[in-house]
Amino acid sequence: MIKKIDHIGVAVKSIAEAARLYESLGLKISETEEVESQKVRVAFLPTGDSEVELLESTDPEGPIAKFIAARGEGIQHIAFRVDNIETALATLKDAGIRLIDEKPRPGAGGARIAFLHPKETFGTLIELCEREE
Repeated sequence: MIKKIDHIGVAVKSIAEAARLYESLGLKISETEEVESQKVRVAFLPTGDSEVELLESTDPEGPIAKFIAARGEGIQHIAFRVDNIETALATLKDAGIRLIDEKPRPGAGGARIAFLHPKETFGTLIELCEREE
């Protein structure tokens, strides 16, 4: 089902501040985008065949702002690339895995995404991600 790690999402207070660290490591922001439905601004930093996704809240009541308030800045999720997100979700649901999203929703970069519940994944928020190749 899993093709690869698509990206690792890192919750930050400021993309501009966080980008300085990643750029000093030799990574460069390839694109930024605002995902209004998730109340977040994202920046992607490609590394190999995966990416680091910096997530900055655009709303003090948004999920990233709440994550940072509760846990501080840091890794917020791991996203796995799948070929067919509907099939992956159906397989997981049939296996009794608790899902946050039973249907995919739009994500950054034109992806279709869905999250598994962290109580099912040993405390790690897992995102499934389908992208056109």
